[in-house]
Amino acid sequence: MPAECLGAQDLLADEGVQVGYPCDRPVAEPLRLGPSARLRSGTVLYVGSVIGARFSTGHNVVIREESTLGDDVSVWSNSVVDYGCRVGHRVKIHAGCYVAQFSEIDDEAFLAPGVCFANDLYPGSEASAAAMRGPRVGAGAQLGVNVTVLPYVRIGPGAIIGAGSVVVHDVPAGKVAVGSPARVVGDVPDAAAVEQRLASLPAALEGMRPR
Repeated sequence: MPAECLGAQDLLADEGVQVGYPCDRPVAEPLRLGPSARLRSGTVLYVGSVIGARFSTGHNVVIREESTLGDDVSVWSNSVVDYGCRVGHRVKIHAGCYVAQFSEIDDEAFLAPGVCFANDLYPGSEASAAAMRGPRVGAGAQLGVNVTVLPYVRIGPGAIIGAGSVVVHDVPAGKVAVGSPARVVGDVPDAAAVEQRLASLPAALEGMRPR
């Protein structure tokens, strides 16, 4: 285990994993990796981050410096958690996601494939760069495929964001929001059950339904 990494008991790592990767920014602390991590090929964990127990990655995952990840976090293939982020316990970040610097994701939230966060109000502006801040996703919130969330936006606990939405304003807790820009369309308890949605599928899709 490199000197730039502490902990990492019972680490299971493929060839091609880099743990304690150095960065150009001045970071004094080593990487701290909790026990029983499973790291697949192409994973790069930078110095200065703190990652909890039972961390799991897909292939080609990057966790940048000075981020904090809780226990039982999964980050799947080709996803990036940039520097200075906070990720809670039991968070699932699916494939092809980008979590911008200074974003926050609370416990048990779920990011579907292709979710992208922004953190710069006016890219290229020095004043904007000095005020960079990513979104905050509340506990248990679920973001659908290819959702984009703009800087400073707050998504409340338990909210659901529909696939392809662009979230430019805060979404209250327990609400369903869809569209570009995303708008609240109802409450999570009122959303159609899985069985109802399956029943409404066209007959042509019958053979594709799960058995």
